[in-house]
Amino acid sequence: MPMKLYSGDLSPYSARVRMQIYAKGITDIAIERPATFGTPKFREDFPIGRIPVLDIDGDMLAESEVIAEYLEELYPTPSLLGASPRETAHIRMVARIGDIYLMNNMFMLAGQSYAPVRNEGVVDLLAGQVTRNMKALDKFIGKDGFACCGRLTMADCALVPALFLVDGGVLKTLGIKNPIPPNPNVAAYWAAIRTNEHAARVLAELHRGLQERIELIKSGAFAKMMAGARAAEEAARAELRITPAG
Repeated sequence: MPMKLYSGDLSPYSARVRMQIYAKGITDIAIERPATFGTPKFREDFPIGRIPVLDIDGDMLAESEVIAEYLEELYPTPSLLGASPRETAHIRMVARIGDIYLMNNMFMLAGQSYAPVRNEGVVDLLAGQVTRNMKALDKFIGKDGFACCGRLTMADCALVPALFLVDGGVLKTLGIKNPIPPNPNVAAYWAAIRTNEHAARVLAELHRGLQERIELIKSGAFAKMMAGARAAEEAARAELRITPAG
């Protein structure tokens, strides 16, 4: 039975795995958006409540980094890791900068961009993290059009969606300066990697998802979806607070 990746165009974590699938030429993994995404039913079926999720014969594997490592072991050729343990460690380090220090902070900042009331302290904290960590990335990133090793690796798969988020409209909406241009190595990388066919494919999907999100926001459907998600979150917390009698 073929595996299935539950994904979404605008999900940066899903984009990371999709780019890996495209780069490795994997054709036996179906990619689809879960029908219940954004509803309480989705959290019932997938307790973490986020995508991507890899369905392996009914065994649901969550978390993009875990999925990426699993696929790398399952489909070792072409390798998106290093030719030596040291190279692989460097690839994973740069991927972590993209995944945790950039993407995760941008993901939370995005929530502030459409929050009914912004928490300026949170915005300043997260924006400061993104700016500082972009400077760190500038020290580690490759200078030949790829993140590491002079070829496409798992580091690129993590950085492409992360930099898409940074370069998008979220920071501008919050009145924050884009930290990519002041970091010349990152800026040069970002200009170069977008010409890669696999990166370009994922970026096209991300842009398509962004346009769909804009339409949902305009129609009011996104606000309703977020309200439903918050209600599901509160219900889950309430259930955890219930203690059995006796």
